[in-house]
Amino acid sequence: MKKINGFIYGIISSASFGLIPLFAIPAMLHGMDFMNVLAYRFLFATLSLALLLKVRGVSFKIDKSDLPTLLLLAFFYLISSVFLLWGYMFMPSGVATTIHFMYPVITTLIMMAFFNEKNSVWRTLSIMLAIGGVYALSFTDTNGETNLSGVFIVLLSAVGYALYLVAVGQRKNKELQGLRLTFYVFMFGAITLLSGMTVIGALHPIPDLSAAGNLLMLAIIPTIVSNITLIEAIKYIGATQASVLGAMEPVTAVIVGILVFGEAFSLTIAAGITLIITAVTILILKR
Repeated sequence: MKKINGFIYGIISSASFGLIPLFAIPAMLHGMDFMNVLAYRFLFATLSLALLLKVRGVSFKIDKSDLPTLLLLAFFYLISSVFLLWGYMFMPSGVATTIHFMYPVITTLIMMAFFNEKNSVWRTLSIMLAIGGVYALSFTDTNGETNLSGVFIVLLSAVGYALYLVAVGQRKNKELQGLRLTFYVFMFGAITLLSGMTVIGALHPIPDLSAAGNLLMLAIIPTIVSNITLIEAIKYIGATQASVLGAMEPVTAVIVGILVFGEAFSLTIAAGITLIITAVTILILKR
């Protein structure tokens, strides 16, 4: 029964993270640019996480020595979030989310290049499959031409998240994790976004209640719900199987894109998605 619960939590976690387009795109269609959407997402997520930690009785206390690490983590997460939402302006959201899902492959490349992790046949195969998947997904232009700008932007999103994961793994204080770590990442991200955008006059008020509702849901579901259920999934089935269930993230985004936003779907896109999910799954299982 515990294992079944673990699988359910894992599916909910990855699927909820894949719902970012469902709430971000309608807010953008209401006249908000992606940077404002991101700023309010970080603000609302910070407030929601603070309330959750308070209710759970979790201490907010951190050591001064943790600040540099938390600021670096916030920077990497911010980079990832900015480029993902920016990528939605160049390609279908489901395709963008699938390319973003390459972050385990990029994490492996970083660990091999800078932390002396050994290569293997399986890792090489995964990398080649992932490259093939990205190549297939680059043909998302209505004229059948390669969408190099969109691919490059979303790959930067995957790089940002990969750097975030590497930094999380290399941090000295292993006690700082879970929801408390996420809270400080979002808090420093929110402070950076809101202060920077206010200074340059780019921060605008939320236009209407519909946009406010989408921003609130964007902050809660892909952040609070996905993190809580991920923690529960790891507790019941372990990190490896929970990571494999992360394949629901791009699948959910693709389904939302097709059913809600009428995004195109073709054999080329299907092949690209399959190649990337296969590459990531092999990488996780063989690790």
